[in-house]
Amino acid sequence: MKNAPLQPLKKTAPEVNPEVLSAQKKIDGLMLTYQRLLQADPGNAQAWIGLGTLQQGLGRDTAALACFNRALEIFPGNPSLLSRRGACLAALDRMDESLEAHAEAFRQEPGSFMIRGGYALALSVFARHEEALAHFEILCAQQPDNSNMKLYRAAALLHLARFREGWEAFECRWKYGKMKERQYDTPRWRGEDLTGKTILVYKEQGFGDTILCTRYIPLVKARGGRVIFECQSSLHRLFQSIPGIDKMVSSQQIDEAFDYHVPVMSLPGIFGTDLNSIPPFPALNIPAAPPPEAARLLALGKNRFKVGIVWSGSEKHNTNRKRSAPFRHFLPLAEIPGVQLYSLQKGPPEKDLLRGGGQGLILELGPHVNDFADTAAILRNLDLVIMTDSSVAHLAGAVGCPIWNLLHYHPYWLYLSEREDCPWYPSMRLLRATEPGDWDGVFAKTAAELKKAVALKKAGQWTNVIKAA
Repeated sequence: MKNAPLQPLKKTAPEVNPEVLSAQKKIDGLMLTYQRLLQADPGNAQAWIGLGTLQQGLGRDTAALACFNRALEIFPGNPSLLSRRGACLAALDRMDESLEAHAEAFRQEPGSFMIRGGYALALSVFARHEEALAHFEILCAQQPDNSNMKLYRAAALLHLARFREGWEAFECRWKYGKMKERQYDTPRWRGEDLTGKTILVYKEQGFGDTILCTRYIPLVKARGGRVIFECQSSLHRLFQSIPGIDKMVSSQQIDEAFDYHVPVMSLPGIFGTDLNSIPPFPALNIPAAPPPEAARLLALGKNRFKVGIVWSGSEKHNTNRKRSAPFRHFLPLAEIPGVQLYSLQKGPPEKDLLRGGGQGLILELGPHVNDFADTAAILRNLDLVIMTDSSVAHLAGAVGCPIWNLLHYHPYWLYLSEREDCPWYPSMRLLRATEPGDWDGVFAKTAAELKKAVALKKAGQWTNVIKAA
């Protein structure tokens, strides 16, 4: 039965759709339905596919893979199933198997938009951006209004540092389902002269992207006019010294008229940024001292090499599961003689300290931080930050604190490919996974380099370079 066509789902096996998945009770009901169908007939391929699709939508990729494998036993070599299997393998960091499954599916059905799209995504996940881009170009030509594929194409261009094309392509993000473009009566700013005008510059994504692009505010101001900057309130104190901000407001609390508006992530494209023209970061408002309890804890490590750590970004971020390393990988760094670890972690992952046995060995600063200015003051008193990618990485880079950013195999486009430095943040060093999911290798290198850093400090050759506020 090789390559036998898939049959329509039986009426007793309801289709999976986003509305059903939105309600937990209905999810449980679907799961039970598929389980009963399979208990009655283990050869029901459509039920295996339905169950696998449901598990995949819930992020249970191991279970989904097993379901698709069972369906492939019934329909060996079916390209649609191979593509689904490849997606699960990609989520599980099984690169060679994933690309092999996608390549075989594509070989069989090169004209399928879905199968080509799955292959392109897998190539992108495994940092084969040139190959992925070639597929995305074809996919976008086939479906010019497909906003998902256009956004993937934009990301591939940015990964390849093809910024002129990338910034232009990135404007498609407003058509992507998760992004909502703001509607104002005034026009979007495209770089016009602002003399006698007022412009609203506003955040659009997370803290990290806001910090990254704040460097453009002085350039906006240089075009003349009055600049209202809307950003998250926990950034206000930090940003109050940035030249060019005439007024700072919290999210959508604008109480005066403006002539133009622009989202902050559009600024790199407006100013034609490439690797040779990235603006330096303006001086930030760093308090003279950390909060009192944080200062007391920092003083406990005064004779040691003080390292701030963060192991997880926001759990709401769609790639956080990939970019964050399990806390257990950080704990062995506390074994290194002369080192004192300090946790800068905020949010639910803070509980990992207790669960992982880090309390006492690692001093907690997160509970004593109220905003990003407090964090900046703490960074001034550390020798180094070692962390997985999140907003604190951007902050450390913005204030010039030495930071080792630990990257998974397919990091944010900002970090490009293969480089150990970051053009956007001169004080940042990139330690990359050389294989998908290989945090062990990253932390082995980190431990070895940290021992060298401790020795440099003992020899008086380590400098915590913080840009003057």
